[in-house]
Amino acid sequence: MSAETPLTKDPDTAPGAERTGGELIRLAGVTKRFGTNTVLDHLDFTVDAGKHVTLIGPSGSGKTTILRLLMTLTKPDEGVITVDGQTLFPAPDREVREVRKKIGMVFQQFNLFPNMSVLRNLTEAPVRVLGLSRDEAEQRARELLDLVGLADKCDARPAMLSGGQQQRVAIARALAMRPRVLLLDEVTSALDPELVAGVLDLLRDIARSTDITMLCVTHEMGFARDISDQVLMFDSGRVIESGSPEKIFSDPERERTREFLSAVL
Repeated sequence: MSAETPLTKDPDTAPGAERTGGELIRLAGVTKRFGTNTVLDHLDFTVDAGKHVTLIGPSGSGKTTILRLLMTLTKPDEGVITVDGQTLFPAPDREVREVRKKIGMVFQQFNLFPNMSVLRNLTEAPVRVLGLSRDEAEQRARELLDLVGLADKCDARPAMLSGGQQQRVAIARALAMRPRVLLLDEVTSALDPELVAGVLDLLRDIARSTDITMLCVTHEMGFARDISDQVLMFDSGRVIESGSPEKIFSDPERERTREFLSAVL
């Protein structure tokens, strides 16, 4: 990524601009149950602005549920969630919608609108939700598509693209909203192996070239080591270990962390 990408050329408008330092996300006493299964158990953790935090752990340990709570796709049974000093839960729907504008997410499945062109996939939400003019939204979208290497695909429909191209569009679509927080949920899990490296390289570039806050769930441990400021090890709905990637991957304290890493590395 060059220094002249749309994410970095204008420090006043780039995602994450002037946002480093200070607490941005807080989960306090958050519990989530599905029937008799407690997925998150009185969870407490914070993420500072501009930091890249990766959640690792076995399937079913609650990692993706955290992202879904922040996206308001589900609600906690107990606890408080705040983003940028504003309450996401519990809060009235109107306030939730305002906080939600600060959060973007890239899913395992690309979730693009199949009946819309690539360009319109990127412009629809900025026009309808942020109130941008169609011209401004299209200019931003074209810059982002150039960033992800798909400038020539503006008029294509998602079905005409490869899986890797669709995921790049999904990343660009999330960035088009200028979110303060970018959530990444196993973004390479649906891709063919030969397409994984290109998407991870793109995300590495975004992580290194911007101050956007990232909260990432991944089983790609090399990627987690490269981009993370902090790694949280989850097990049974709780954080059992937290530290720098060097500490977690090279000298974990908990036996459960060592067992998990020995199985995935």
